Amino acid sequence: MNKIINLLSRNKSENNIEVYGWVKTFRANRFIAINDGSTILNLQCVIDFEKTDKSVLKRITTGAAIKVIGDLIESQGSGQKFEVKVNHILIIGDSDPDLYPIQPKKHSLEFLREKAHLRIRTTTFNAVMRIRSVLSFAVHDFFQKKNFFYINTPIITGSDAEGAGEMFKVTTQNYNTNNDVKEDFFGKETHLTVSGQLEAESYAMGLGNVYTFGPTFRAENSNTTRHLAEFWMIEPEMAFFNLNDNMDLAEEFIKAVLEKLTLKCEDDLLFLNNRYLNEQKNKPSNQRSEMDLIEKINFVVKNSFKRISYTEAISILKNSKPNKKNKFKYKINEWGVDLQSEHERFLVEKHFKCPVIIYDYPTKIKAFYMRVNDDNKTVRAMDVLFPGIGEIVGGSQREERLEVLKKRMKELHVDENELWWYLDLRRFGSVPHSGFGLGFERLVQFSTGMSNIRDVIPFPRTPQNASF
Repeated sequence: MNKIINLLSRNKSENNIEVYGWVKTFRANRFIAINDGSTILNLQCVIDFEKTDKSVLKRITTGAAIKVIGDLIESQGSGQKFEVKVNHILIIGDSDPDLYPIQPKKHSLEFLREKAHLRIRTTTFNAVMRIRSVLSFAVHDFFQKKNFFYINTPIITGSDAEGAGEMFKVTTQNYNTNNDVKEDFFGKETHLTVSGQLEAESYAMGLGNVYTFGPTFRAENSNTTRHLAEFWMIEPEMAFFNLNDNMDLAEEFIKAVLEKLTLKCEDDLLFLNNRYLNEQKNKPSNQRSEMDLIEKINFVVKNSFKRISYTEAISILKNSKPNKKNKFKYKINEWGVDLQSEHERFLVEKHFKCPVIIYDYPTKIKAFYMRVNDDNKTVRAMDVLFPGIGEIVGGSQREERLEVLKKRMKELHVDENELWWYLDLRRFGSVPHSGFGLGFERLVQFSTGMSNIRDVIPFPRTPQNASF
């Protein structure tokens, strides 16, 4: 397997090669396009149908797995430099053409979500998942080169890191009875984690710089194109880092992984770029992006990120005058409101024309663990804003002062008894420290131009949907 990409990159013919793959198309009883998943490009195999058993020809159908033995020669037709002149063909796995749902025609993404176990056979999902793989490796590569330590934080937890309460309960009890929670498996109420941040902080206090990259869960009953119930989070935590250090790392990290993507996935990006442009044509003019997919990625990689305070951002938005076609749906009337994606995109795409980092957000709209500024009105939080989507990274300098943290927890009704260990980190050798979180699917969505986040994870989990 994965031999096609090597064959297509060769500069000379070769006799008697072996190649495996799945049939994409079979034309005129002569031209077989096969793919083994290693590249977006298909390999054309030319068969002599007059010398091939008719029973074998009937089995060369879309979706069938085959082995081809033949000679790699310069192609006689256009569209490819080399092709394989077939000497022998073996059908490894048949595919019934009357039942196979992924036929060589256009399928809606909604239809393909119902066939998530087979949609990887399509060119689009082939490209998306290869990009996901490259980005995943790039994440580890970046942090390992920075001497960060990779840690695995619990999937089952007794604490709610965000305080939002939208968590999946984990229990072995019959939920139709009122059994004492002490009789449950863990002897207490437990949930699937929404973040590995708090546990990562504890390890940063002993290892210095750490990161976690794993699955997280949120029981938010939302069926939008931006939400999943199960998703992956990248969460670095750094001891002795202040907010400026945190912003520096976030910018360096994002640029590094996207740059690696442009170097490793050129063919996939070109294909998805064309797909993105066609999708934009079908949108109303006021919803179309001014940049194509590759331009957006380069926009992030090649521009310095502008840094402004939340107060500065509010001032800009209050005094801005979007044109009639692009009026804000949510008008900014006062300091202290949470920004919507339309406001974030305006700052990035219209006002500064570069990625933006907003910092020092109002205390009342941020989590309990963020360091309170001297004005007692704002916290040392930061969000990184991208074109097309708005906020993609959220982070902060963490509150290292015990009494201030306890006060914030009380204000936000966070149980001290549940997070006694988190408070201990402030009792024993507390230091300034910072971190951020990046939803991996949000990054893949940005990098592929897919409009729905359910199409950038192999098997999406959403309300009323846990198939496969």
